Amino acid sequence: MKNERPWAIKVDDLTKRYRLGGAGSTNLRQTISQGVKRLPELLRGEQRPRPEDFWALKGVSFDIKRGEIVGVVGKNGAGKSTLLKILSQITEPTSGEVRFRGHVGSLLEVGTGFHPELSGRDNVFLNGAILGMSRQQIARKFDEIVAFAEVADFIDTPVKRYSSGMYTRLAFAVAAHLETDILLIDEVLAVGDIGFQQKCLARMGEMAHDGRTVLFVSHNITAVQSLCPRAILLQGGKVAADGRTHDVLNAYLRAGAEGPSGVRLWSPEDAPTGGSTKIHAIQAISFDADRRHHVDIHTPFQIAFDYEWTGGSQPLRFDIRVLNRSGVVVFFISSSKSTWAQTPGRHRISCMIPADLLNADEYRLHVTLLQGGEEVLDLPDAMTFEILDSDRDRDGWYGEWEGVLRPRFEWRAEAAPAVIA
Repeated sequence: MKNERPWAIKVDDLTKRYRLGGAGSTNLRQTISQGVKRLPELLRGEQRPRPEDFWALKGVSFDIKRGEIVGVVGKNGAGKSTLLKILSQITEPTSGEVRFRGHVGSLLEVGTGFHPELSGRDNVFLNGAILGMSRQQIARKFDEIVAFAEVADFIDTPVKRYSSGMYTRLAFAVAAHLETDILLIDEVLAVGDIGFQQKCLARMGEMAHDGRTVLFVSHNITAVQSLCPRAILLQGGKVAADGRTHDVLNAYLRAGAEGPSGVRLWSPEDAPTGGSTKIHAIQAISFDADRRHHVDIHTPFQIAFDYEWTGGSQPLRFDIRVLNRSGVVVFFISSSKSTWAQTPGRHRISCMIPADLLNADEYRLHVTLLQGGEEVLDLPDAMTFEILDSDRDRDGWYGEWEGVLRPRFEWRAEAAPAVIA
């Protein structure tokens, strides 16, 4: 017990509530009317949750010891960004408490706190002041910051003329070299070349060795696994797992974060119906027997439709548009006539998607059902699914892989043919 390190961050029963659709949706008369209607409940001491309330965090608690590098993972909407904003004192929690031992610095976005019209030199001092450093402290570290960022030739150039890589290097260098005891980082390693990322890795290791604490939030499980001995999984605003990174990432991949990824079920009463067809379920199902609803970039999977057909002579056709997070249609496919089940009853039709095709991203299905060539049902947001990146072929690079697709092609090495004059 004597050698146990003291805590640097203590989060106790943290909650955060957002009001959805509340701004501008009611006038004074409506507000008073709603208050009068709820008066009996308030007198009875009942706190009925309102349908417009969204709880981004629900009783989050954890301790981080001094000198730890801890990763925070979770699906979109799990509460990661809200947690960082509260820790960075950008927003206040609804309830609960956050305590720190030491000075806190944060790098939530590349270039946060930078003024585009100011030079790199001026922005180092400006950003350092925002982080709470004195001018003397910044000046003492200035040469080290510039050398790390590799922007010495452009340090007196306005940062609006910097490339994204230069911006990233300078922003990280400021945050990592100034005298903060705790550093909060959000996805900074998603940008930058392999050389810069390796420098960040080494720098974060030095910070931990010097007793400084790092909290690293990322979607990139490869980076978290390489950087962080410990990880925390957020799921639905709660801590779902906390422990060794390997174990936490396995829990994340098994659960698909907030329930099975890529599953949309309807009750018989609510099932979308078109023509003589009713759709009961749409699923993205991996061919990995151990992780049926975990789709990896290297794993083939199927998009399966469970539907009920009441009969008729006209053939059914499923048109599927797969869109990425940016709304780009990645591809469009249609079912063939040979897959049409001509007997009434419950059926499943599946489309097989090969491995090494789609990049890691969140995808949305736009499904159109046609019967006899006529559109009978259109579902623009039929189902969403996520493809995760557990790639082992990165050779030390941890950024986002560019491109909509992620194909794996065959490479050959051979002697060069003779040049024909």
